[in-house]
Amino acid sequence: MSPTTLSAGPEHGHVTFLGAGPGDPGLLTLRAVEALAHADVLVAEHEVLDVVRQHARQGVSEVHTDTDPSQDPAPGTGTPQLTVVDGTSTTVAVPAVRDAAHLVMEAARGGRRVVRAVSGDPGLDTYAAEEMLACAAAGVPFEVVPGIASAVGVPAYAGVPLRDAQGADVRFVDARTASDRCWTEVGASDGTVVVSTTLDSVAAAAGELVSAGRKPDTPMTVTVAGTTTRQRTWTATLGTIAQTLKQAKVLPSPEGGRPVIAVVGERSAAAQRDQLAWFESKPLFGWKVLVPRTKEQAVSLSDQLRSYGAVPHEVPTIAVEPPRTPQQMERAVKGLVTGRYEWIAFTSVNAVKAVREKFEEYGLDARAFAGIKVAAVGEQTANALIAFGVKPDLVPSGEQSAAGLLEDWPPYDPVFDPIDRVFLPRADIATETLVAGLIELGWEVDDVTAYRTVRASPPPAETREAIKGGGFDAVLFTSSSTVRNLVGIAGKPHNVTVIACIGPATAKTAEEHGLRVDVMAPEPSVLKLAEALADFGAKRRAAAVEAGDPVTRPSERRPGARRRRSTT
Repeated sequence: MSPTTLSAGPEHGHVTFLGAGPGDPGLLTLRAVEALAHADVLVAEHEVLDVVRQHARQGVSEVHTDTDPSQDPAPGTGTPQLTVVDGTSTTVAVPAVRDAAHLVMEAARGGRRVVRAVSGDPGLDTYAAEEMLACAAAGVPFEVVPGIASAVGVPAYAGVPLRDAQGADVRFVDARTASDRCWTEVGASDGTVVVSTTLDSVAAAAGELVSAGRKPDTPMTVTVAGTTTRQRTWTATLGTIAQTLKQAKVLPSPEGGRPVIAVVGERSAAAQRDQLAWFESKPLFGWKVLVPRTKEQAVSLSDQLRSYGAVPHEVPTIAVEPPRTPQQMERAVKGLVTGRYEWIAFTSVNAVKAVREKFEEYGLDARAFAGIKVAAVGEQTANALIAFGVKPDLVPSGEQSAAGLLEDWPPYDPVFDPIDRVFLPRADIATETLVAGLIELGWEVDDVTAYRTVRASPPPAETREAIKGGGFDAVLFTSSSTVRNLVGIAGKPHNVTVIACIGPATAKTAEEHGLRVDVMAPEPSVLKLAEALADFGAKRRAAAVEAGDPVTRPSERRPGARRRRSTT
């Protein structure tokens, strides 16, 4: 692909200087999300793009400002790369520019709406101010969307309030640019000092404060990767921080240049961090959890796992394909419109999707369900129907399964039910439990194959190795088929991986494949399954704290751990 320019004409566009916050995408402001949704071009460093791109529209162009050290070691003068967020485009080089300011203005030409995203807050970014001045000088209109500054957001996530009831003075220092005078001033103060530095320079910053007059026993906390699930915080004093990091095997490290936020002060609440560390004490904090479902199916489950501090990783184990003979489905949908059915029962989100797609093919919408009673097997299926514009008349009050649905399903009554037929769109491999139960209740059932399920393609080699090598802390199995298919396409999870199953049948299948089941949901619900895993993680954490042991994740196993032997 040939090089391309960002310029498309003389007309100036508009630039939004946007604060992306410390790293947690959830900390973006509403105005930031709105600006990202309308952007034509995103300009940012790689790690900032990871935070903001999920809110950008499909097809937005990305320009990262990172330097390629192999070609140009001078900061800010590397060759930027242009990529398009559509999952298929390749990366193409754009002509080198003098600096980021020139890059931003070039991107804005031709009427483009540019978002220049920076870490933290634009007002605290050294280069953002220069870029704003350059835009002003060139007549490029711009606006500023503030973000949460790292020096404020990271301590909050680390459980280190910067002020107490006495209202201690708070000073902010960037150790990378601080002068001797600056160190002297903060050293003479007895207030809280928030230091922006790097991991390999923490000890030097502590030494500067001691030299400036701070006592060596002054409490100090150091947080790396703040507000993300990689966050880690150490508590020490100015005099012991170097030894603390050494004992934790943090230094020397190839990652020593990573930015950190250090908080220093008698009243910075460092001594009470064990009670205030709300983020790192989440029950599944930092756990990498394998979710063997498609991204669409796993949305609510993954969101719930994130609320517990986990890092969900979706791996599809099945692929959904249209039925081999679509005529049966076509006849059923036409019968739905012409009044052939009293009920339609949905047993999965995929069934809702299949019917919806067929409706759209015929130019129909949710109004076609008028006069028809609708049943959903569970909460997620019901939510999919509601998103379609249909509120289910029947959802199981107890177990969310075919058996639970039958428990609440009314028997056919010729007096009250003018039609005795039920439309049941479902998978080609579905069990006969629901069909048999409905017939027993006096209903006629049109059991229609709405979609086929086939085993998905194997995940990337890196994911397969992580599954077999213990790279995942837990795996959630939501059905027997997810067990069989995951083992078939990726291999057995390592013995250190926590196995969580949605019910007894799924647990039995896992055990038949030589897996130890550690967690079982109290009822067959994916959300209850995630809740049960969180309870397991909380108890595991509490036991470690009570024993005085470090809190570790299951994947942080002792050397020599072996995979369990298969019993099959």
